[in-house]
Amino acid sequence: MLRQLEGSRAVAEAVALCRPEVVCAYPISPQTHIIEAVGALVRTGKLQPCEFLNVESEFAALSVAIGASAAGARAYTATASQGLLFMMEAVYNAAGLGLPIVMTLANRAVGAPINIWNDHSDAMAVRDSGWIQLFAEDNQEAVDLHIQAFRLAEELSLPVMVCMDGFVLTHALERVDLPGQADVDAFLPPYVPRQVLDPADPVSIGAMVGPEAFTEVRYLAHLRQLDALVAIPRLAEEFATRFGRSSGGLVSTYRTEDADTIVVALGSVLGTIKDAVDALRDAGERIGVLGITAFRPFPTDAVRAALARAVRIVAVERAFSIGFGGVLSTDVALSCQGLPASVHTVVAGLGGRPVTRRALEAVLHDAAAGKLGRTTFLDLDTIVVERERARMAADRRSGPMAENILRDLATSAASPHAEEGR
Repeated sequence: MLRQLEGSRAVAEAVALCRPEVVCAYPISPQTHIIEAVGALVRTGKLQPCEFLNVESEFAALSVAIGASAAGARAYTATASQGLLFMMEAVYNAAGLGLPIVMTLANRAVGAPINIWNDHSDAMAVRDSGWIQLFAEDNQEAVDLHIQAFRLAEELSLPVMVCMDGFVLTHALERVDLPGQADVDAFLPPYVPRQVLDPADPVSIGAMVGPEAFTEVRYLAHLRQLDALVAIPRLAEEFATRFGRSSGGLVSTYRTEDADTIVVALGSVLGTIKDAVDALRDAGERIGVLGITAFRPFPTDAVRAALARAVRIVAVERAFSIGFGGVLSTDVALSCQGLPASVHTVVAGLGGRPVTRRALEAVLHDAAAGKLGRTTFLDLDTIVVERERARMAADRRSGPMAENILRDLATSAASPHAEEGR
């Protein structure tokens, strides 16, 4: 059924269609609307049977989900940013135990300084934890990925994190097609746990493992992630057959057939990139887009095949590894070893800074002309940066740089000549 809904509400209703039996979460922006909506569905009886637990922290939320899943219940939670980091120990435990929990990550920057707006710092911080990570381009895909995520998690007995950009998607009103309960039930069978805590058949889950077996345990976890590279496209194809639309999969391509330059990205920024690419195409530049839906496990073969004929590859990413550079671009470069294409990193949209079509057109035009450097920070204010570097070099007690920059920006905004005479 087509409905005009906030992204958070659409995801909450999609989760309810999957019939979770235990839901637990601690509110944190921009995730809060999702879990509030799920809670309302439980309270009004629209989602039953389901136990909704109010907990005291994000660590407790995932810990409850772990316990519920181990006891044989279909479990769901959601978080963002610092909330994900607060549950970090439990994030690794859920993956290491092979529990099929589904979690929405409303992507948000990680402090300090405090920032509630969107980038992918939180997802990148846990990319090696063992969770499958799926990134939604828009709210329709966010809905569809959640339905696929429960099926994927339970087939492989692995936790799945569905990443949707905070505010950009969670708080955006869009028209989405929410499927009927009967169709979701046909696609997602009742949960039959692979491992379960049962007093009638006692076992230990999460026992101590020493050096004699730890490598093998981790290697098996790796193999199960690789199994997802087969399962994800198969489930996406089955989803398309049943629901009548393509959604999910490992990667998606846009105007790449004859492209010399291909832009690679995750999440909602793909929409703006496609608009920029359309404009550049109209100007005669051969450029296309590769969207990566499954970031973990990383679809190396699919990425390599999609980029095999490219001359230049530009990874636009909303996070980066401080002291090194691009995260996504590193994975892309490793996938393309031996290919002639050069790989460039464009860091964009950190902390919610707008990623505009005009700015993308300019940087992608430079890329097509062979003028783009290895790493570019889109719309970086170099004047502000150099002013702070000079202050730090001149005065050991120069103060906190975030506050200094905010003060400089406020001064510059108040008067373009305010710095004269200093």
